[in-house]
Amino acid sequence: MNRRYLLVLLVVPWSVQTFTGGHDPTFLFAWGLVGISPPAVTFLWDFLAATAGLPGYLQAWPLSVICYCLALASAFAGVCWDREDPRVTAGLLAAAGVAQVTLASGFSVQPGRTAWPLGALACWAVALWLYTDARRTR
Repeated sequence: MNRRYLLVLLVVPWSVQTFTGGHDPTFLFAWGLVGISPPAVTFLWDFLAATAGLPGYLQAWPLSVICYCLALASAFAGVCWDREDPRVTAGLLAAAGVAQVTLASGFSVQPGRTAWPLGALACWAVALWLYTDARRTR
């Protein structure tokens, strides 16, 4: 099984936030936020340290990252010790995708903002690929 697809999720924006009025989009990754104009990067841990009492939809971001990190750990166990259950890895990726949809929907209800949950689609695609591959080999 090709587990490198899990690492692709580090470079795919998990959410792209677009704004009305000609503002540049903001890209949310597993590791942080990237703004275009002015160029800025805010890492997840800095974001969490600077904010208190996050709304529920923003709490979905670190939750999705935790699910993703657990999926990476599951895949790592498969590479190192051949002890991976691909269904667990795929399930964790599916949960990360659900959390990303929660995040994007929370952003999208704000006036003048739309969030596109690309990461959810990417997580689900990788999970489907992993699960389908595991099902074929059993």
